[in-house]
Amino acid sequence: MSEIISNPEDYFRKFIPPRDQLLIDLEHEAQREEIPIVGPVVGELLYILASVTRAERILELGTATGYSAIYMARAFKSPHARLVTLENDPAMAARAKTNFQKADLEQCIDIVPGDAQTQLAEMDDPFDLAFLDIDKEFYADVLPHCHRLLKPGGLLVADNVAFIDAEAFNRVISTSDEWRSVSLFTFLPFHSPEYDGLCLALKRF
Repeated sequence: MSEIISNPEDYFRKFIPPRDQLLIDLEHEAQREEIPIVGPVVGELLYILASVTRAERILELGTATGYSAIYMARAFKSPHARLVTLENDPAMAARAKTNFQKADLEQCIDIVPGDAQTQLAEMDDPFDLAFLDIDKEFYADVLPHCHRLLKPGGLLVADNVAFIDAEAFNRVISTSDEWRSVSLFTFLPFHSPEYDGLCLALKRF
């Protein structure tokens, strides 16, 4: 068996996906202000997942400055596609709206202010893809809403599942018959933090 490369962190930092100046600016802003963002590796993964699933309706829980939403919305192929993103912090929602305008994506992204659980309870339109990135202690609480709102065969992606507060979510989704899931612990350059877990789950029914 071949040996693993030496210094894998340094090695894989060389393969960070390229991005435009807007995303780079948001990364620098996040570093200065300690705003948690997914970074270019997870961002590119979200773009790829949105593309291969041909998602036309995406639900995001946790907007922050709009970094991850920009990646996903750029994968849209249809002019009728929509991304709905929920953000509890009005100041962050305002900043995200400005960034969506800079990215020329404001026409396909709806920002819904307010508490995620409250807003989710009022929603009933189906989604193809959902991205979960709110406070981790609420992941298990919103999981039934994500299941209800995703189409059969829809994809749920949850960030930061290596956090202690995500433990209840990890236990529930890994044992539920409603989902087929995999959790990956990995090295994610420019992610916050760089070592973290991601869960990908397919809604079975």
